[in-house]
Amino acid sequence: MTQSMMIKQILIHTGIGTSFRGDVFIEKGKIKKVAPALTEKAEKIIDAAGRDWSLLPGFIDLHIHGAAGHDAMDATPEALHGIAAALPKEGTTSFLATTMTQHKEAISSALQQAGAFDGAAGEAELLGVHLEGPFISPERAGAQPVEHIIPPSIDQFDAWQRQSRQSIRLITLAPETMNGFECIKELAKRNIVVSIGHSDASYDQVNEAIQHGVRHVTHLYNQMRPFHHREPGVVGAALLEDALSVEIIADFIHSHKQAVKMAYRQKGAEKIILITDAMRAKGLPAGTYDLGGQQVSVTSDDARLADGTLAGSILTMEDAVKNMQMITGCSHSELIAMTSANAARQLGIYDRKGSIEENKDADLVILDQNQSVQLTICRGHIAFQKEDNR
Repeated sequence: MTQSMMIKQILIHTGIGTSFRGDVFIEKGKIKKVAPALTEKAEKIIDAAGRDWSLLPGFIDLHIHGAAGHDAMDATPEALHGIAAALPKEGTTSFLATTMTQHKEAISSALQQAGAFDGAAGEAELLGVHLEGPFISPERAGAQPVEHIIPPSIDQFDAWQRQSRQSIRLITLAPETMNGFECIKELAKRNIVVSIGHSDASYDQVNEAIQHGVRHVTHLYNQMRPFHHREPGVVGAALLEDALSVEIIADFIHSHKQAVKMAYRQKGAEKIILITDAMRAKGLPAGTYDLGGQQVSVTSDDARLADGTLAGSILTMEDAVKNMQMITGCSHSELIAMTSANAARQLGIYDRKGSIEENKDADLVILDQNQSVQLTICRGHIAFQKEDNR
């Protein structure tokens, strides 16, 4: 059972074009009322009067492999619970468990666990699976093991989708590979979000993929054919084509801060989705960690294979928000678009997430004036509260 809750006199950024100081009443895991002043009785009261706090919709991370020592490819309930329990500390209230290129049986095991997963109160909600690989380009594999890359196959996808209990919501693939365009067309018919990533496609091939149903780009700039003035490649198409939303890892390691700013200016906040692409070392000390059977050296800044290849990130959504606002000067409304609303729309769940409106899920994050997370609410449960605010 969730407590009824009232958040009082906080600056509410609704995500639907309005911001005002007011109250939010939460009951049975839902936002029941939002107004400048409310009189409902609540079991729990969070009084923000006199504090420079803002209330935003909880963050949605569409691309995260792991955190706190756990990885989706561990294929255990403990791993998924560990990730889901860690994410509210950074303001994330829901996520897609992201797989990686491995042998088919390992992917099957991870998908079966995700499909059977039953989250607990106070955890970020597992919305489904982002299947990253193995339908990618060997030329743009990055940290994905080349030996397990296979051509796109709708039969293989359907088998995995059955094993996941229809949990695969988003898939990254390289359209230029054998069967790529045919698979895109079939996946789009199944209402799967198809994303171009780990791809060596030309500009024209990306446009053909758009005609077949692609509408998303996985971690813009990283492991894709770069821009060239005679062949704009995947990067050029991602920046120019309005049909495509783009993921950005805003750690200023995967992409230079000015490249992040360029994407913001070209795409606008309405077409950017901030992600972490984090691996299991997020939230842990520097050291050596495993990623799909590969040893990854993790510092306080990044995670790399022995050859220097970036191997996911240790970024939090909290830091992604801070970095994005620092380099672009974006508003809270734009931050909501990039951290929540765009992702909710892409997954077709904007009717219950992505803004602060009555009858939507009570997935909320309180930020201070420095955009630091003070408190996170997941479906009506306080999932994280900074010690000095208890």
